Amino acid sequence: MTVMTRLDGQLGLSEDEAILLESVRQLAREEIAPRAAHHDETGEFPWENVRSINALGLNAMFVPQAYGGAGLSYLAYLACVKEITAACASTGIIWATNFHAMKPVIDFGSEEQKQRFLPAVAEGALASLVITEPDAGSDATGMRTKFTPDGDDIVVDGFKTFITNGDVADFYVVFGKWSQTEDPKAAISCLVLEKGTPGLSVERLEDKMGHRASSTASLAFDGCRVPGANLLRGPGEGLKLLLASLNKSRPSIGAHALGIARAAFDEATAYINGRKQSGRKIIEFQGIQFLLADLASELVLCEAWLTHVGRLVDAGVNDIGIEASILKMRASDLAMRMATEAVQLHGGYGYVKEYRVERLMRDAKITQIWEGTNQIHRQLIGRSFIER
Repeated sequence: MTVMTRLDGQLGLSEDEAILLESVRQLAREEIAPRAAHHDETGEFPWENVRSINALGLNAMFVPQAYGGAGLSYLAYLACVKEITAACASTGIIWATNFHAMKPVIDFGSEEQKQRFLPAVAEGALASLVITEPDAGSDATGMRTKFTPDGDDIVVDGFKTFITNGDVADFYVVFGKWSQTEDPKAAISCLVLEKGTPGLSVERLEDKMGHRASSTASLAFDGCRVPGANLLRGPGEGLKLLLASLNKSRPSIGAHALGIARAAFDEATAYINGRKQSGRKIIEFQGIQFLLADLASELVLCEAWLTHVGRLVDAGVNDIGIEASILKMRASDLAMRMATEAVQLHGGYGYVKEYRVERLMRDAKITQIWEGTNQIHRQLIGRSFIER
């Protein structure tokens, strides 16, 4: 039994969750992974993967039972993110974004809103979290999208960029500023905008370095009229919702990054166990063994921290911002290092598309950028130790 296998066996999932995770692993191995290179090369949205995921009912795992879901643990969700991402990073983030986007509705929506939106999500609807703007990335308080009350409706005007699932979503959880509030933080509000709303348009799709099959859109909102009943909590409640959402989505990005890291490690070790130089397997050289020792040590420590954070959430601990930042930062830095070293260990073959590590290296980079750049997370972690 390897250290990796033993670690996987210590998640402590329920019997039902363990069975589901094994089904996800089988799906990832037999269906999603074989399609990954094609989707990366063509940039085609992986609808067949989405259908396969929906056939397993995976969206239901994070929706409460009262609204048609299964209400499984956050730790089980993180484990599924990691497995799907290891097979295809694009598919992993498409599915994880459903959780990222709908978590504010699950945690803060009214009973009427939950009854209206969550059953469709449990059945497989796609969702999109709509925050970033051209001049408001890590500093979300700089957003300019406006929510203007007009009778029983809210009119949305603005522009958003780098929106995952932006052209395919059924539900858009949009953050903007209440037009009648001047304070930039107190004005932030959040609402659910539904597919097909007049005035919503996809301005462009990005041609990206990695995650090429996951659509990343720029969206324009031109007088989009949304029912006032779609506003979450109330005017000015958005910043609280945003921070709470990020505390749950950042560990998910950590799991996503670790899926890439584990895939790169497995590809590298398999290659150097079979490839020979100077009559010896590459893995037999001491310098290579030292490198593997460092990479494996960091991988298992990051995965253990992922489990720790998942258990905190399942225990009802809400103030996990720093733990989430540590996980996201270290996991994404490891994903980039692991993929880079995997390419190096493949030599010239690592630089060609025939070998998977080339794609993993491209997929890894964005994990250091989205959900807050790692520079921002280092700042958040460092500031937390200032005595007040």
